[in-house]
Amino acid sequence: MTRVFSGVKPTGHLTLGNYLGAMRQWVAVDQHRSDALFCVVDLHALTVDHDPARVRRLSRQAASLLLAAGLDPGLCTVFVQSHVDEHARLSYLLECVATDGEMRRMIQYKEKAARERVRGGSVRLSLLTYPVLMAADILAYGADEVPVGDDQAQHVELARDLAVRFNQRYGHTFVVPRATLPGVAARVMNLQEPASKMGKSDDVGPGIVYLLDEPDVVRKKVMRAVTDSGREVVYDREARPGLANLLEILAACAGGEPAELAGHYDSYGALKKDTAEAVVEVLRPLRERHKELCADPGYVEGVLREGARKARAMARPTVDAAYRAIGLLPPVAETADR
Repeated sequence: MTRVFSGVKPTGHLTLGNYLGAMRQWVAVDQHRSDALFCVVDLHALTVDHDPARVRRLSRQAASLLLAAGLDPGLCTVFVQSHVDEHARLSYLLECVATDGEMRRMIQYKEKAARERVRGGSVRLSLLTYPVLMAADILAYGADEVPVGDDQAQHVELARDLAVRFNQRYGHTFVVPRATLPGVAARVMNLQEPASKMGKSDDVGPGIVYLLDEPDVVRKKVMRAVTDSGREVVYDREARPGLANLLEILAACAGGEPAELAGHYDSYGALKKDTAEAVVEVLRPLRERHKELCADPGYVEGVLREGARKARAMARPTVDAAYRAIGLLPPVAETADR
């Protein structure tokens, strides 16, 4: 049976892009496989300036939304990264295998570091090394598959490289994982800037549909989405990115293929209206379930507590084996007082 691992970072409110690009597949497909794990990767949220209270609040919200989306703790393991020490333990060992050049080639580091240099600032060391922590997240559990958006595929490739290198140098220890990418709407774009991903870390979101947006807010954002010059509704990701984004969202929410759906519309307004309603209906049950979970915080806490226990039990043997393989002495067993 295939073991699956994936996670979500609590750096902002979760978006339609998170749901269509990842969470819905986790619910419909991935949680039904053996030992699927889904993690709120809160340690990754510390790589940038942050408000501690906000990180805690968003971590709880992210966990609640994963459950509201349909992850079933009876079928999979839902937990918070910092509750399982093996992530940090393994990350340092993998830093001893990774190279500086590999880290500096990571696209997200290069982009964020360049932005900070323009502003006259600098980035935290953890931003450079966090892909190694991400690799530790994956390798600690012997995951076969990692469902990710296409912008994260490079990080799974790094995990593969580190697993192979560690196995060659120190003996077979890790499963070599592979990335799996969803199909339609694998990367939902910003409604106001269709060349940019619909990211949850943005401070303001006129082009971002958040999972907890009220229906009227969703409709307003979609109806104000940037389109393209011309009047004909056609699907062309390169030449008509605004229209393509709307068609891909509609296809992901209501079914069908973007190119085929384009032929059903003779105006941008009609396409936007149908897309807005499709998004509202897709998010309706999630928002209703989230409201129920907020009224029962003890349930979410119990799920996370049990999830961390299960995750530790799965990760510890692999991480302990990595410690032995790389040359570290095992802990001295405690003896009873004489």
